[in-house]
Amino acid sequence: MEHSILVDGVIDGRQAARIVRARVKEEVTELRAEGIHPRVAFVRVGEDAASETYVRAKARACGWVGVRSEHIHLPSNTTQQDLFATIDRLNSDNDLDALLVQLPLPDGLGGRQVLNRVAVDKDVDGFHPENLGALVAGCGPLEPCTPSGIMRLIEMLGVDLRGKRALVVGRSVIVGRPMYNLLVRGHATVMCAHRHTPDLASLVAQADVVVVATGVTGLIRGSWIKPGAYVFDVGITRQADGSLAGDVCFDEARGRAAGVTPVPGGIGPMTIAQLLSNTLTCAKLRRGLIERTIHRA
Repeated sequence: MEHSILVDGVIDGRQAARIVRARVKEEVTELRAEGIHPRVAFVRVGEDAASETYVRAKARACGWVGVRSEHIHLPSNTTQQDLFATIDRLNSDNDLDALLVQLPLPDGLGGRQVLNRVAVDKDVDGFHPENLGALVAGCGPLEPCTPSGIMRLIEMLGVDLRGKRALVVGRSVIVGRPMYNLLVRGHATVMCAHRHTPDLASLVAQADVVVVATGVTGLIRGSWIKPGAYVFDVGITRQADGSLAGDVCFDEARGRAAGVTPVPGGIGPMTIAQLLSNTLTCAKLRRGLIERTIHRA
């Protein structure tokens, strides 16, 4: 266990991300010595302030580890045809290893169709149906960044999932569903709750590991949490006073959980760190340094 990421019941996502970035930087340095310089492109459409902030943070992290990055900003009135043309151009760019289309997209652009357009081996987000299918099948090197970041945290904390009860609250394709499958692969007994689930509190009380990704501020009360559980809060919502809050009542949860991620400073940094790791994977895939299909126990 890397003790430095757990202090007084708080799981330090920033420290964990620094550890992951250091490992990625070592590998990038090795690749660059061989003449391979990984490159990723971020496509952003419109003027969503949060999206702009996220892309800047991703580009800054790329600079820290030596990955080249490019930010392509398209106007709000971009048509789906124009966006497809941009993605197609980047797909065919032999100097580009990884491609990300920043969500959310403006209305009318067809989010799923756009994500499906990204080349499978450049799909750094892991959202293409082929990559999601490989995850369900238990094979394939590209996994969505937030769920894989949480799995990396679980590993760093030294938590053995075998026989543990895990609860995923939220069933999105981006977080909830891939998270469910990764926990199953870790040999946990997994439940998935959503807006139609009755008596959520009783399910939370049974879980040794809780992952919450709903965007509903304060949904999970600390009194619901099983003493000694580990709680991972993916939700992040800006409050009227400008502060950020998660889906879990943090102060309450901290008093009962063995470890809980804060908002901000928890899952967000690890998501970006996993993006860097996935960019490295894309660079290796394109050059045949790793196989497209990786079988796991």
